[in-house]
Amino acid sequence: MTHKKPEGSFVALVTPMNLDGSIDYEGFRTLLNWHHAQGTSAVLIMGSTGEVSMLSPQERREIVEKTAAMRPGNMLMYYGCTGNNTDTTIDYVRHAKGAGADGAIIAAPSYIGADNEAITDFMFEVLDSTDLAMGFYNNPPRVKTDLHWNDLLKLAKHDNMVVLKESTTRVGQVAQICAAKPDLSIMCCCSPNLGLVVPTMALGGHGTANMTGNIIPAEMVTISTPWRNDGDAFAFREAYSRNLPILHFVYSAINPVATKTLMRALGLPSGPLRKPLKPLAPAALEAGLNACRALELDKKYGFTIRPLMAAE
Repeated sequence: MTHKKPEGSFVALVTPMNLDGSIDYEGFRTLLNWHHAQGTSAVLIMGSTGEVSMLSPQERREIVEKTAAMRPGNMLMYYGCTGNNTDTTIDYVRHAKGAGADGAIIAAPSYIGADNEAITDFMFEVLDSTDLAMGFYNNPPRVKTDLHWNDLLKLAKHDNMVVLKESTTRVGQVAQICAAKPDLSIMCCCSPNLGLVVPTMALGGHGTANMTGNIIPAEMVTISTPWRNDGDAFAFREAYSRNLPILHFVYSAINPVATKTLMRALGLPSGPLRKPLKPLAPAALEAGLNACRALELDKKYGFTIRPLMAAE
């Protein structure tokens, strides 16, 4: 089966929670409808930004089932389906497909630190397990494993492999993959600290798999638009430079601490972080609030700034 490849702004959503720590499904609905209205092309639910490692297996399955039924328009709905081993990952992928997901994003299972050959084989087993669009998240800062471009280009030949989300610090890796022109969407994280956004887009990347879209979805649409002409490149430069304070802020603490704390202060559905994560201290949060004020995001999006709520 031919799968649709996402491009543009692919936002890794937070998991909104109620004060008692349960999942806020109406919050999910609000966020999904907001992102669709702002032009987000795809969302990733239950990535690391969605606190997936702290969700129970039952919560993970229920989130897929309930949010897939909320799809607004043609926005693609992807789900983080990485388990702690191959069989568990395959179970999550098959469940996501059965529940109506458009695709799944898979990373190397955390903590085990498997070598590249083992993770490449793991990914092929998952790709073979069911006919669903999938992507690999190469995320060495979080899982240690760092697939080489040769490994990634092998995976790109699989019919179900449609997205590469790249978080290596090696710009040369992105260049090699873009130069090979594989049949998949090449995306990178939106962190300016990694130094990947500008070269990925300049070399022919198809968008960003981003966390900052939780705060500035329309701006991330501009930053994530593939460069087809000089107008796209100049619009990127202006939006990227203007929004650097927010781009830096959301990565100022382990994700999603900064993002979720700021969202709560702005009145967006987010709720508390799941313990042991803690919200940002007021002084650290102030940097994000000041960036929002300077960019007049409260006026653009109708945010109501409530910094004290974020610390509750």
